[in-house]
Amino acid sequence: MKSGARAPKIEKRGGFGRISEKPTAQPRCSDRGRRSGPNRIEVEEGGPAAMTEPAGAKPRRILVTGGTGLVGRAIEKVVADGEGRSDEQWIFVSSKDADLTNAAETKALFEKHRPTHVIHLAAMVGGLFKNIKYNLDFWRRNVHINDNVLHSAYELGAQKVVSCLSTCIFPDKTSYPIDETMIHNGPPHTSNFGYSYAKRMIDVQNRGYFEQHGCRFTAVIPTNVFGPHDNFNIEDGHVLPGLIHKVYMAKKTGTALSVWGTGKPRRQFIYSLDLARLFLWVLREYDEVDPIILSVGEEDEVSIREAAEAIVEAMDFTGGLVFDETKSDGQFKKTASNSKLRRYLPGFRFTPFRQAVKETCDWFTANYAIARK
Repeated sequence: MKSGARAPKIEKRGGFGRISEKPTAQPRCSDRGRRSGPNRIEVEEGGPAAMTEPAGAKPRRILVTGGTGLVGRAIEKVVADGEGRSDEQWIFVSSKDADLTNAAETKALFEKHRPTHVIHLAAMVGGLFKNIKYNLDFWRRNVHINDNVLHSAYELGAQKVVSCLSTCIFPDKTSYPIDETMIHNGPPHTSNFGYSYAKRMIDVQNRGYFEQHGCRFTAVIPTNVFGPHDNFNIEDGHVLPGLIHKVYMAKKTGTALSVWGTGKPRRQFIYSLDLARLFLWVLREYDEVDPIILSVGEEDEVSIREAAEAIVEAMDFTGGLVFDETKSDGQFKKTASNSKLRRYLPGFRFTPFRQAVKETCDWFTANYAIARK
């Protein structure tokens, strides 16, 4: 915590209580439209961007859905470590607090907490092979979650909602690098079309809420996120946490590391703590309804082979490395441009990939009993 700063209030909810009272005001979106004037951004020497807030701002109640997941935990950490503000109350909720596929439970959650701002992270997520098997489930559950959250935010008068999308929403057949204008230019990759189309619809809804009601609902599009508190399940986790778990097991059993696919596909990985800091900037300063890609640069893209080698090095693994080419590679690349982000935050410093991998591997090793579930 920064010296002299009063700690922001953070609430973590473990139980769900229904509230029967009706909102007294008519449903509306507060603080409508885009603000004029330049974005106020300062860059601290040797660290990421520090965000400033206009004097006299009203206290904020910030509800984070999916608050116990990878990104939610990262936001909680950076808020607690000094990026939070004394006029902010942070409320992190999970599926234990409400079933967000249920409209009544979602609205009751919003009536209980009355958020002025929302960071919407909750989703049904999974790795490549889980997506291939359950595309319909990914579509239906995520469409229900997103519609319930956005409509409850609208009905309860939330000033701003920042939802989390994914680069998998972009067309499979496209030119590179992809940017924010290309989301709806063609169908996504067939392996995860259910999840991808559900996430695309958030952008459609954001534009609809703005045009019809003046709501400042927006979305961010991070590239492949990883870090502490990830889903390290080998079967249905994403590639990097799954590889970390595999290396850990191979090291314990003295066997070779088997990587699914050829190792040739390329990805841009973003450390969850870097993404958390960017989320705070978007919440406080970014006023476009159009989404923004949050990613390292194109030059920082790495192959799955290079990612596996970074994990091997971080965990001091000395066994063999083999690639199971009978397994699908998925989408070969989805290189994203972060030029829009760089126009806003030219001085933001991302954690070097190998350093972030090392920190994540160390966290997994120290928390194996929890992380492996």
